[in-house]
Amino acid sequence: QVQLVESGGGLVQAGGSLKLSCAASGRTVATDAMGWFRQAPGKEREFVAAITRSGGSTYYADSVKGRFTISRDNAKNTVYLQMSSLKPEDTAVYYCAARWGISNVVVVTPGRYDYWGQGTQVTVSS
Repeated sequence: QVQLVESGGGLVQAGGSLKLSCAASGRTVATDAMGWFRQAPGKEREFVAAITRSGGSTYYADSVKGRFTISRDNAKNTVYLQMSSLKPEDTAVYYCAARWGISNVVVVTPGRYDYWGQGTQVTVSS
């Protein structure tokens, strides 16, 4: 069992930056593919970014490509999402997720993840 706790959300003006963290506890997530998703009010949860268990490969939604960067520090059992050039449409609750026991691939489908955090609110004002 693994617990995921997101932090780093908040209120920022358009064009600003935030860095989200996802701290895992209970066991190492070095063997997990990790991902970030978001859900805006009235919308379905959508994929944002994913990273392989080694950190060697990443994948992004088109809407955030070039603005967001996912990374991980397996020694700290933590995954990050650096968000830059934020837009009002980035406003959402951001969730991190872990998929255990998978080969070194990215996972973009929410249903393929085993563990989820509680989420952190990101609000971008215009």
